Amino acid sequence: MRVLFWSEQFWPNIGGVEVWSAKLLCALREHGHDFIVVTSQDASALAQEDRYQGIPVRRFPFWTALTSRDARRLIEIKREVARLKQRFQPDLVHLNLSGASVYFHVQTADTYRTPLLVSLHQPLEHQSGGSDSIVGRVLRSADWTTAGSTMVLTTALRLVPEISSRSSVNYFGFDTPDLSPESLPFEAPRLLCLGRHVYDKGFDLALTAFSTIARRFSHARLIMASDGPARPALEQQAAELGIAHLVDFIGWVEFDKIPALLNSATMVLMPSRGIEGFGLVAMEAAVMGRPVVATRNGGLSEVVVDGQTGLIVESENSAELARAIEYLIDHPDITAMMGRAARSRAQALFGWERHVKAFDDLYRQLHNGFPHASF
Repeated sequence: MRVLFWSEQFWPNIGGVEVWSAKLLCALREHGHDFIVVTSQDASALAQEDRYQGIPVRRFPFWTALTSRDARRLIEIKREVARLKQRFQPDLVHLNLSGASVYFHVQTADTYRTPLLVSLHQPLEHQSGGSDSIVGRVLRSADWTTAGSTMVLTTALRLVPEISSRSSVNYFGFDTPDLSPESLPFEAPRLLCLGRHVYDKGFDLALTAFSTIARRFSHARLIMASDGPARPALEQQAAELGIAHLVDFIGWVEFDKIPALLNSATMVLMPSRGIEGFGLVAMEAAVMGRPVVATRNGGLSEVVVDGQTGLIVESENSAELARAIEYLIDHPDITAMMGRAARSRAQALFGWERHVKAFDDLYRQLHNGFPHASF
């Protein structure tokens, strides 16, 4: 099948959805599908036409055109997208609904009619315009909608209830690495924050909590992996708290090196204040047998089972976060048991082959006769 895969951002941008998209396309290609990726050109250094692992990537300056309100440029991009659809003649459009670029799909939907699969990665709680918004129109027009968690799908159903009979949850999947989980280190506990250094991830709360932990556990270390615009402020906060010598800012970590990093951790902290659609880091931690301390936030509670595979704390509460961390360090047997339970549950629910097969089956079913709605 020929599939037009539409994603707000794509390689070389690195984030949970971007890593997932790149990996999914390579896997589905092995099932006989051919792809062209349509994505945003948010940096002038990125080529308009590119390839990822042999898969054509076509970038458009969607955001620039929309924010400039340049009518001529908007029309030009719509024509380019329409020509791409007509030339490629996809058997299916797989639209990842996560940004303003969807406008250009809506505006060119009639240029080449084909089944539409929409994937949701973030909740739609604050979607303005209700069911008459552009997001609502896209969901109503979709032949099928998938969501990365039950929470995300629930928000979509509140917005557009009529999609209940043509929607499903497909939990993110993850390959079990060849690397076997090592024992959790407790003599020198290693607490890991893995993710973009942005305000919504709540890593400032982790630093505040760790300043309490460090008073009792002088050999503990906090590992801040990845990078982002909040990093300078986080480094300054660590210095002001007097824990800079105990906090390691290690920068971006290559995807294939994440399992080894997780294997060195005692636990993973996810004090998110922004709504998490699923929590890929929590799943990655579970696969490597690491318990997670996470906030009661979005889809995280579908990955982290409180008291069984980790601990759930209230958002914006660094004191409660510190108490949860302290409990896990003080009870190594319980913590190790949580790690084993997390790995077992992840292998049962979040297997990669199951995830890929679910999309492969949907692709084929949609191509073979699902009715197509109209805008």
